[in-house]
Amino acid sequence: MIICRPGYLGKRRDETFERWDKEYGKGNWSLIWLVGSAEVDFLGACALYEDAYFVFLNARQDVLNQLISEACDIYDDDPSNIRSCFDYTKQETHRTHIQDIAIRRCLIRFGVWFNGPKLIRIRQELGDHALSMILSPGKVPFHMPQLIVEPQLHPKWANPGSVESFYQSNRFLQARTQPSS
Repeated sequence: MIICRPGYLGKRRDETFERWDKEYGKGNWSLIWLVGSAEVDFLGACALYEDAYFVFLNARQDVLNQLISEACDIYDDDPSNIRSCFDYTKQETHRTHIQDIAIRRCLIRFGVWFNGPKLIRIRQELGDHALSMILSPGKVPFHMPQLIVEPQLHPKWANPGSVESFYQSNRFLQARTQPSS
């Protein structure tokens, strides 16, 4: 049973998950993403998220070339994010970071890799490099905007029609049981 669209969780992710464990029972709830008439899990949503970055970087070779020439690697909320490398399920901080992993996986798909000297943060409101804003999930357009569930849910820093808008708008809380009183 679909319960709600939780919207942006950010640093409240773990706290929210604990609340859902108490409310629905551990193992009795999950997050799903609606994509057309299909329900996909986290890795399914990440595949589409990654594809949006691939389409964007393919169209913006200038950005791709700048990235690989200026960055030695990238991260979202903590330099420890680089340890996730290509694995979306390795989430070592209190926020879910996907854009860094998606971009790394895109580089592999393009057959290129980082050659630069700088660790670059890809997080628009906190990054200190031009690529922080350009590659922010709140700025990169989602490549199939017709799939974004309306009305769109996105944090203030994200544009409608962005990768972030897809991720937040299409995510739903699904529970297997009724909440306990």
